[in-house]
Amino acid sequence: MTVLVVLTVIEIVVLIAALAFYLFWVGTLLARIAVNLEECAEIIRGIVADAALIGPGVEHINETGGVVAGALPLLYGMAEEIVTDVTPRPEQPAEPEPARPASGTRRSRLLHAVGFSPDLSRTSRAASPGHSRCTCPVGLPPS
Repeated sequence: MTVLVVLTVIEIVVLIAALAFYLFWVGTLLARIAVNLEECAEIIRGIVADAALIGPGVEHINETGGVVAGALPLLYGMAEEIVTDVTPRPEQPAEPEPARPASGTRRSRLLHAVGFSPDLSRTSRAASPGHSRCTCPVGLPPS
C-alpha cells in the first residue's frame, strides 16, 4: 500500500510540473503577442493621424479627378483630329481598282462528302430543267 501511495504522489508531482511548464510556455507566447499588438496599435495611431491630415484634401482630389475624367473624351477627340490632320495620306489613283474577293472560291468538304458539286460557273453549262447539280448516287430527286 505504501508503494501505491508513493507512486500516486510522484505522479501528481509530475503532473503539476507539466502543467507549470505548459503555463509558463503559454505565458511567454501571450507576452510576445501583447508586445506585437502594442506595436500594431502605435502604427494604427500613426495611420489615423496621417489620414486626419489628408482627409480634407481627398474631396478636392476626387472632384478634380471627376473633372479630368469628364474631359478625357474631348481630349481624346482633339488628339485624334490632330493626328488625322498631321498624318500624310497616299495619293488616290485616278481610277480605283475593282473589288476582288479576298480568298477566291470557297470549297466545302462536307458538300464533296455527300456527292454535291456546286456549279461554280453558271455560264459554262446551260441551266435546263433536266440538268441536276446533284451527283448523289442515291438517286434522290434534286431539291
